[in-house]
Amino acid sequence: MTEVMTDTAARAPTERQGHSGMLSSFVGRYWLAVTLFLMIAVFAWLRPQILDPANIVTILRTSALMAIMVLGLTWLIAAGKIDVSFMHVAALGNMTAAWLLAGGSGWTIAALAGIAVGAVAGLVNGFLVAVLRLPPLIVTIATGGICASAAAALGKGTSVRIADPGILGELLYVSWGPIPLIAIVVAVVYALSWYAQEKLTFGHYIFATAQSEAAVNEAGISSRRLLLFLFVFSGLCSAIAGVLLAANLSSGQPMIGNSYFIDGLTAVLLGGMMIRVGKPNVIGTTTAILLLSVLVSGSAMLGWADYQRQIIKGLLLLLGVAVAMRASRSPSAHATGA
Repeated sequence: MTEVMTDTAARAPTERQGHSGMLSSFVGRYWLAVTLFLMIAVFAWLRPQILDPANIVTILRTSALMAIMVLGLTWLIAAGKIDVSFMHVAALGNMTAAWLLAGGSGWTIAALAGIAVGAVAGLVNGFLVAVLRLPPLIVTIATGGICASAAAALGKGTSVRIADPGILGELLYVSWGPIPLIAIVVAVVYALSWYAQEKLTFGHYIFATAQSEAAVNEAGISSRRLLLFLFVFSGLCSAIAGVLLAANLSSGQPMIGNSYFIDGLTAVLLGGMMIRVGKPNVIGTTTAILLLSVLVSGSAMLGWADYQRQIIKGLLLLLGVAVAMRASRSPSAHATGA
């Protein structure tokens, strides 16, 4: 009897430690999602209007457009590279579509041209980085500046009005209850992207490239071709978002990319602190985008000044960078990578 009681007493702390460890592990992996729900709860308590269906639609539509823009960027940073031209590529795609529409072209030609511009920009970035081995930060700063200048030149420094937003504009405003159609489409795309990243060898090679391009090459996969694809994909995603923004705003805005720079990088790097700590992933990016959108909406309802929001975003970006750098230097992170 005494032995049974002793055994039970010995197991109890172990079981408690096990439950505590599981909870700690869950919070550690999903703390960003927990933060998102807590933020929604706090804002809803302070301003219940944040849960109005119309506001939810706005948050989800805004989040969907951002999610499209940074999907390619997520994979590119996961592969150990960077693209700071993404927002200017979006602006060029936006202005290309608007400029062609203003000149009498139809939406099909304008949209395809805007998207093609993004593919070309991504191809140039990929060639310079993956083939010529130039530093990605320097390359994308340069190409981003060229894209921004080209976007401004198309509109001669001003916005270009779009008389008819076309079918894209209509689709952006179709919703089922508080859920816009575009958000559903993006959710499906991100679900497929998650499967590709987590379940297919393609995704494992993305993460492996960040650790050792030589090892990826030895496995029979050309790291240059993979990186070239990722840069082109990033350009395509940015340009698609730019074209959709043209339809959403009924105009081409040459400076539209500027507002997405901090938000885009913050979403990807902050998202890398969830699930795969230190490794950007699509679920983390989605959660971070929603968190930023809720922050903007809730803070606006509370009357916060724009600089206050920017300070918070800057701090979140620094937090994301710090965790990513620490994880990249951790031997355990390398051992537990994809």
